[in-house]
Parts: sequence; structure tokens; C-alpha cells
Amino acid sequence: MTRLIVFLILALATPAFAEEPKINYEKFELANGLKVYVIEDHKAPTVYEVLWFQVGSKDEVANRTGFAHLFEHLMFKGSTHLPDGLMDRLLEGAGGWSNAFTSSDMTVYQNVAGSNFLEQMLWMEADRFVGLLDTFDQAKLDNQRDVVLNERRQSYENRPYGMSGLLIQEALWPKGHGYHWSTIGYVPDLQAAAVPDVAAFFKKYYVPNNATLVIAGDVKVDNVKKLVEKYFGWIPRAPAPARPHYKTPAPITKEIVINTTDDVQVPRVYLAWRGPAGFTAEEPALDAAAAILGEGKSSRLYKRLVYDEKIAQDVSAGFHGKTLAGTFQIVVTAKPGVDPQRLIKEITEEVAKISATAPDAKELERAQNSQEASFLAGLEPTLQRAILLASYDVLAKDPDYFSKDLSRRRAVTTDQVRAVAAKYLAPSARVTLTIRPGKKPAEKPATKPATKPAPTPAKQEKK
Repeated sequence: MTRLIVFLILALATPAFAEEPKINYEKFELANGLKVYVIEDHKAPTVYEVLWFQVGSKDEVANRTGFAHLFEHLMFKGSTHLPDGLMDRLLEGAGGWSNAFTSSDMTVYQNVAGSNFLEQMLWMEADRFVGLLDTFDQAKLDNQRDVVLNERRQSYENRPYGMSGLLIQEALWPKGHGYHWSTIGYVPDLQAAAVPDVAAFFKKYYVPNNATLVIAGDVKVDNVKKLVEKYFGWIPRAPAPARPHYKTPAPITKEIVINTTDDVQVPRVYLAWRGPAGFTAEEPALDAAAAILGEGKSSRLYKRLVYDEKIAQDVSAGFHGKTLAGTFQIVVTAKPGVDPQRLIKEITEEVAKISATAPDAKELERAQNSQEASFLAGLEPTLQRAILLASYDVLAKDPDYFSKDLSRRRAVTTDQVRAVAAKYLAPSARVTLTIRPGKKPAEKPATKPATKPAPTPAKQEKK
């Protein structure tokens, strides 16, 4: 997580809240299984809506990747009573905006507007929830496929060091595993996507009993209940989605080394390891280990590589726990003329030190203070509280996890940090990627492209 000075200022400015963060909310559930949370916050005349679907790229299958992210785009392209572009115009006219994000585990939609626009916001959300496929046709699929492919070029293929994430993901997780492919999907799969396959994915996962809705801001609980029931209560419950199941992959017992080039000025090295899933017991200690090693100018790697030896331009480290497992990663950019092998050697030495000897108590305390300041400041924006509440409901299975999350991070000990580093960060268990200046390579298709179907006739939109 990114730590900023303003986070610390905000945290220190709210000491009572820092002792025991608690978000007051009301919860109810519709007969169709849609879970709804309401956070009343009357500081500003604004309403925030978060609709969290439990579907991400890990719920796709080989040769059919990129579907979850594709719907992040298609959900804004019109539905039964909302022609393409009308939703954005209405929200912007009400002083708001809309957005969405997709990961391997989730797809989350966000709408913001003046609080007097709540009913219209819920009407629009319900319309695209159930009416998206009424206007979905080959033309829309082709259009948004091109948008996604262009986004892929901008974010990965044409971006300096942009292919690093894809290369690491494919090396860290075996073929067929839900984390092997990226959220954006493979080009051959996107090119071969057919209307029936894409529509079936939507019907399977976009159901009320696979969603959590959070309404936050200048609202009243009773009014929200009435409106949510009005616009979502009639949607039928559906069978629980049958998701792909993945075996726990065999451990990596020999370092996987990848060397490639890119149109860049200086080398960059990436060291990545598998770790435990999010909201498991070892996650806080791995977060602390990442902070000690590579977060901020007081971290070990920054001090050694950037400040003392002056062989690196920047350093970062982080752990990200997901539903099935997690990833621990260290990234270092070399200064001109520095051999990346030297960086790898010195990173390895620092990781070995924290794996063999517990960090100093003061060092851990700095890491914990930084994490706590970031966590508490993240609760200030109403929208972020709404998203975090949804994540606790879905991922931690506990909407009251705010204080528990903080407590488990405060409870980390120096020996726990050493133990998790020793357990997970062995040189033999990592993927080591080095990107040197040179020619930008073309990506090799990781899956056999399916035959692209013939275009289906365009469907007439309902008026």
C-alpha cells in the first residue's frame, strides 16, 4: 500500500478514531440474496454506491480469458432503458461520475452523485444489472474488444517495463491456474470471444446472490431500504455460480530466471514469490516484512541500494494477498551502468538477513506505524469506506473486520516477521525477472487461439 505523509497527519489528527475504528452501518438482505449495507455520512450532500460482484479473472477458463474485465467496459455501453452514454451524462449532470475496476477476484462498480439523485442512481444500476444483454450484440462486442485491446497495448505492450507483470504471473503460477493469466486476458482469447460465450459468462456471475451493494453518504437507511427493494427486489435469485476449482500448485523448488529486453534506458529487476491468501494469519507479518525491506526511504533496501551504494534509482516491496494465494514482490531500478546481477545479489543478501535474524523492535514499530497511518487515513473518504466494507463482507466474511484488521497488524512480532521471511522468501522459491535495455519483444501467445466465430447478426436495441 502507498504511504503518504498526509496519511500520517490525518491519522494523528484523529486519535480517538485511531484507537478503535468502527464503521456504523445497517445491513439487510433481499429475498433474492443481494446483500446491502448502508453507511450514513451527512458531511456532504453526496451519495456513493458500490456494487461488488464476486467474479474476476480467476473465474475464467483457459482460452476464454479477459471476460471479467470485458464487462467492466460493457456495463457502461447501454442497457434496456439506458442508451449508450446516457448513464454517464445523467450522473455528470447530477455532479457525479462513475467508474469500475476488475482484478483476479472481483469486479466493482462505483457511482457518485448528489444525494438527491439516489433513486435515479439505483434505477440505472438495476437497469444495467438485468438489462445489459437486451442490447448486447456483435457490434458492441467488437467495439469494446477493440477498446480492451487498445488498453492492453497502452498498459502492457507499449509501456516501459509493461510486460513485467504478465511475465511474472505466468511464471509464478502454472498453466491452467486462475492466477496464471492477467485480468486483461490474452489477445487470441479476446479476438476469438463470441457473443454467446460472453453472454453466458454474464448470466452466470451477474446475479443478485453473487453481489454486495453498499450505499454510503447523505442518505437515510429507511429510504435506501425502500428504494433498493423497489429496484432490485424483483430480480430473481439464480443458482450459485459454479466456479473453476484449482489444485494447490506444487511449490517452486528451483529459481525461475527470466531475462528479456525492452525499449528502456536502464535495467530493472523483479523478484517475486508465492505467499498465503489474504486475510490469513501470516499476511500481516509479510506486509511488515515488505515495509521493512522496501517501503520508504528508511527501508533496508532503499538505504543500501539508493542512499549508501548509489546503484539503484528506486526500490519498492509489497505483499498482496488474494483469494487463493498471494504474491510478495521486490522491484529495483538500476542506475545507468549498473549490472542488474549486482542488484539481485544484494537484494538476496538483505532478504537472507531478515530471514535469519528478527528485525529490531524499533524497525518493526516504524513499519507498523506507517501501515496504521495509511489504514486509518484510508477510512476518511466515504467512498473508500464503502469499498472496504464490501471487501470485508466478501473476502474476510466479516463486515465488522475494521478493528480486527488493525489489531492483527498491531500484534505482529519481530520473530513472526523473521519466520514468514524464512518460510516464503527463499531464493529457490522465487521468480527473478531482469529487463535490460534493448528491443521490445513481441508477446508469444500463451494459449492456443480458438477459431473466431462468424459474426452474428446485429440485434436491434429496445426503444
